[in-house]
Amino acid sequence: MRSGSKRARLGLLASFTALAAFTSVGSATAATQLNGNWSPFGRCPVDNPAMLAADGSDNTAVCVSSHSASGSIKLGNSVVPVGASDLQVGVITHPGGGSTVVSPAGGALVADSAQIPGGLLGLMCPNDIPVITGICNQITNASLNRVTATIESVDNPSDFQLMAGVTTGKPIITLPVRIHLENPFLGNTCYIGSASDPILLRPRNLTRPTAGTQQFDGDGTPNPAGVMGRISLLGADQTDTAYTVPGATGCGLGLLNWAVNLKTGLPSASGNNNVVLNDAQTYVATINNPSDVAPDAGKLMSQYWHSAAR
Repeated sequence: MRSGSKRARLGLLASFTALAAFTSVGSATAATQLNGNWSPFGRCPVDNPAMLAADGSDNTAVCVSSHSASGSIKLGNSVVPVGASDLQVGVITHPGGGSTVVSPAGGALVADSAQIPGGLLGLMCPNDIPVITGICNQITNASLNRVTATIESVDNPSDFQLMAGVTTGKPIITLPVRIHLENPFLGNTCYIGSASDPILLRPRNLTRPTAGTQQFDGDGTPNPAGVMGRISLLGADQTDTAYTVPGATGCGLGLLNWAVNLKTGLPSASGNNNVVLNDAQTYVATINNPSDVAPDAGKLMSQYWHSAAR
């Protein structure tokens, strides 16, 4: 009986290894290289129909970019490092203070992959459970142990508040994400959070950023009398401690979800999790006097953006 159980465990391990495609994931979407003061906005969705339709009188098109070089996200009992992240969206402001957030193709957030400290041994092992113990015993080299984590957008952000980015303690934007975990045993479909049940991050400044303003020509050239304006909010660390984290899905063809959840402490309620983004560099750009070029402000901003392409 023991021999049969061992053969069954090894057969299961072989199935995981054969069916799990392990690929390295980096930044998902390349940005357009832009000149001058346009440079932070290489993924701004200026050609989205809603942005193009912004007339400059009732509705105004705005580009928003926020980059952080590093950080971390705590999910239940586990802390996952965050690689460099780049958040870019278009925002359409409406009369009365409301706004609509528009994501670029490929999603609002593009993040570099990071390695989970301890790899699979830290994520699932040791566990005195036959299948998990059998997997742990097969981890004999670094490639089998390595777990890659990538934060991915899963839906359109919402609730953008420009003034919250100038101060501290107020949510700046609501960002729905999931965490993609990859390893030969976990496979390529292992996620914490999903499109239907995402992690909702609402980052806010821990420290007040250094604020500045710039004016520039349509092609990005600095010019104190330029038609474009940019706000710079630099150097703030950002955090969120109020989000909830759902359980894992799709790990090891779905058969290892419970193991990841058990060791990681998922699902995890609000107050048990936190995210930190270090040294955020945030920029906001729009036409200085959009009403002067109504009803074509959105179309004109798209033309300016394309004229700055290298």
